[in-house]
Amino acid sequence: MPPPRQSKVELYAAIRRDSRVGASGRDLQRKYNVGYQTVRAALWSAWPAERKKYPSRASKLDEFKPVIDEWLLADLDAPRKQRHTVRRIFARLIDEHRMVDVSYETVREYVAKRQPEIRVAAGRGPAEVFIPQTHRPGEEAEVDFGEVMVELRGERVKMFLFSFRLSFFGKAIHRMSTSGGQEAFFEGHVHAFRRLGGVPFGKVRYDNLNAAVARVIGLSRLRVETDRWTAFRSHWNLDVFYCQPGLPGAHEKGGVEGDIGFFRRNHLVPVPRVSSVDELNALIDEFDDADDARRIGARARTIGEHFEVERALLKRLPDEEFETGLWFTPRVDRYSLVTVRTNRYSVPIRLIGRQVRVLLHASELVVYDSRTEGARHERIAGKGQTRMDLDHYLEGLMRKPGALAGATALEQARAVGQFTTAHDAWWAAARRAHGDRDGTRALIEVLLLHRHMPHDQVVAGLKAALEVGALTADAVALEARKIADTEPPRTPVESG
Repeated sequence: MPPPRQSKVELYAAIRRDSRVGASGRDLQRKYNVGYQTVRAALWSAWPAERKKYPSRASKLDEFKPVIDEWLLADLDAPRKQRHTVRRIFARLIDEHRMVDVSYETVREYVAKRQPEIRVAAGRGPAEVFIPQTHRPGEEAEVDFGEVMVELRGERVKMFLFSFRLSFFGKAIHRMSTSGGQEAFFEGHVHAFRRLGGVPFGKVRYDNLNAAVARVIGLSRLRVETDRWTAFRSHWNLDVFYCQPGLPGAHEKGGVEGDIGFFRRNHLVPVPRVSSVDELNALIDEFDDADDARRIGARARTIGEHFEVERALLKRLPDEEFETGLWFTPRVDRYSLVTVRTNRYSVPIRLIGRQVRVLLHASELVVYDSRTEGARHERIAGKGQTRMDLDHYLEGLMRKPGALAGATALEQARAVGQFTTAHDAWWAAARRAHGDRDGTRALIEVLLLHRHMPHDQVVAGLKAALEVGALTADAVALEARKIADTEPPRTPVESG
């Protein structure tokens, strides 16, 4: 078995040690399988001499470097969107200067090295430098949105991940929504403040999101803010700091930029599959709690341990609430639908023709008839779509039972599991027994039971009634109550 390989320093030390106990030069050459010059050098100095540096080899790109420098210099005065890319430089060298046997990667490496040097040499500003920053506990935070793909009820949709990150040691709160608008921006803040238990006492960094900024004034940090954002930050006592537009501004809040990337890679891969936005946000909260046990880099303490230092230093929350949603006043059309932001949502048919109030939140909307809640829907993620609740149309279907079979609301109820195979089986049996019209009306009476009985109990009642051939709504209600009486009492979570 050959001896383990030694470093040159270890080899020199071994040669010098054996020489001290009388080994000859030839003995040392044979033992260590080295030449005379190596033994002589080891006996002369315990530290190996540095290798001789040879001049760098000539490159086939050398003859084209002055041309590239000339183009890069000219780009300093060219319009920003009409400057040379590496691919354009590579193509011009081939087409105009007959360059051969030089790879694209070689050209790219040279351009990446020379571009900032030429800019500095031309007096267009110093080389870019990043200054390390130190943040005091509870003082500063950064905010941003990131796009995420989620499989919602079997359909892949784009959603928006809000991140509020404390700058001291990286404690972050996240919130997912179907919109990246102002209502999502506000709700993300409120959720973060509630979870953190306070508000930073210093600056919170933002880019120029439309939710907050109506207009950027020149190259300064002055902004014309939206009215609702001004009121919102005043309510929560937020001190804001606006980053520069574009890439320089991204560097000014690099912490939250990196946080969104980390969260997306580590918690949202593979693509999460959920049945509702509420379920998704419950998962997001669990991920945030789990990250409290994480250490960033080589830091001795976890994120959660550092946050305990910050928690007591945050500004207290205001006692009163701030409405984060947006109000709309659409009129209900003849299909019993209201249109909000290009999408349509159903309401009870008794509201047809009336003007209603709609409160739009980041992931849901609530329809009010005067001060009474008339309907509630999960917000649609896309555009130009319609969401219907079958329950809203039952009174109309009782008068027009023939419309049920082809109703869009019925298909949507099937898709989300509200209208089950038990409903279909009971409906088919009722139509055979009573005819299409009366059998369908019997089913509608069963669907009305869902308004005051739990969904699973009605489904169980349908199955039991079908087994004994009881094909009336009263029989289904009776069977459902029998099953409910035999079940143990439910906790509030189970009944919800």
